Amino acid sequence: MSISRRKFLGWMGAVAAGIGASSSKTANAGGHFTGYPDSMGVLHDMSLCVGCRLCEEACNKVNDLPQPDKPFTDLTVLDEKRRTTPTSHTVVNRYDNVEYNGKPVFRKMQCNHCLEPSCASACMVAAFKKSPEGAVKYDPTVCVGCRYCMIACPFEIPTYEYNENLVPLVQKCTMCAPRIEKGELPACVEVCPKEALIFHKRDDLIKIARERIRKYPDRYVDHIYGEHEMGGTSWLYLSPVPFHEVGMREDLGVTSGPELAHGSLGLVPMIVGLWPAFLLGMKGMSLRREKVATKEKAEAVAIAVAKANAEGDEKVKKAKEFAEKQKEILLVKAKTEQEKAVKKALEEAAESESKTETKIEEDPDA
Repeated sequence: MSISRRKFLGWMGAVAAGIGASSSKTANAGGHFTGYPDSMGVLHDMSLCVGCRLCEEACNKVNDLPQPDKPFTDLTVLDEKRRTTPTSHTVVNRYDNVEYNGKPVFRKMQCNHCLEPSCASACMVAAFKKSPEGAVKYDPTVCVGCRYCMIACPFEIPTYEYNENLVPLVQKCTMCAPRIEKGELPACVEVCPKEALIFHKRDDLIKIARERIRKYPDRYVDHIYGEHEMGGTSWLYLSPVPFHEVGMREDLGVTSGPELAHGSLGLVPMIVGLWPAFLLGMKGMSLRREKVATKEKAEAVAIAVAKANAEGDEKVKKAKEFAEKQKEILLVKAKTEQEKAVKKALEEAAESESKTETKIEEDPDA
C-alpha cells in the first residue's frame, strides 16, 4: 500500500465534508436495541456452582491458551479474587463473606456479550461487532491497539497482551462462537457437572430464570442480572444472595453504553469520523516510508555488492598475472640450472676421457 501526503490530505478533506453534511442526522440517531431475534445466551445459576474450575480448564483448552502456573485442580487459587487475563478468558471466584446452604457462593466471570456492546461503540475501527448468534466478536486484523474498549466496558472484561512485542491483541471470552456456529455448546457449558450453566435462546433463558424464581422464591434474589443491565446482556445470572455481595455492579442502570455516549459523541462527529481515516492515512504513509527505505537499502546493498565483485575481480586478475610471472621466472631459472648441469656433466665426461687417453699413452700395456 502506498499513499502520498497529498492523497492523504485529500481523503481527510473528503471525509470531513461528508461528516459535516451528515452530523445533524448522526446526532439524532439512536434508539434502544433489544437484541437479535433468536440470539443465544448463557444462564449462570450461582446457587448450583461448586467452584470446581472445570469451566476454566475447558475454556483454556478450546482457545489454545497456555497452562496456568497452578493446575486447574488446585483450588487454593480461589483464596484470592481474580479477574480475566489475556491467558484466562474466564475465572471463578469464591465469596466467603456470603453463604448459601452453609457454603460459600461462587461466581463465574467472563465477557457478558452485551446486546449493545460498549466496547463496539468505543472502537473506532469496528474491531468489535455483536453477532446475530449472540457473541460479541473481535477482529484482530483491524485493531489498532488503542484499548478504548477496555475503558468503555462497564464489567472490566477486555484485557491486553502487554507482554507481546510484535502484535499485541485484546483478549476476552468469545462465547465459543466457532463452536456455536457448528451447532456445539460453549465449552464451559458442556463441561459443567452441576448444570450451573445453561445455553439456550436468550428469551427462553429469561423464561427459565423467572420460573426458577417463582418456584423457589427462598433460593433466589428476585432479579435476573443481565436482562436489562446496560441495555441487556447475552450472559444472564441468578443468585441466592444480593449481586453486589458477589462483586457485581448494581449501579449500571438499564441504558446501554452506546445510548449513554450518543449525545456526547454527537457533539464531536468530526473527531470520531476522522479518526479511522487518520489512522489509515498514517499507516499508509508509514508503509510508504518503509517501502522507500527498503528500496534505498536494496540499492545500496546492490552497489556495495557490485563494488565488492569488481574489486574481487581485479584482485583475481592481479593474482593470475603474478602467478604467470612467477611461473615464467621459475621456468627460466629451471632451464638455466638444467643447462648448467648438462654443461658440467659434459665437462666432467670430457675430462674423464682425457685422463683415460693420457694414461693409455703413458702405459700402453695397461
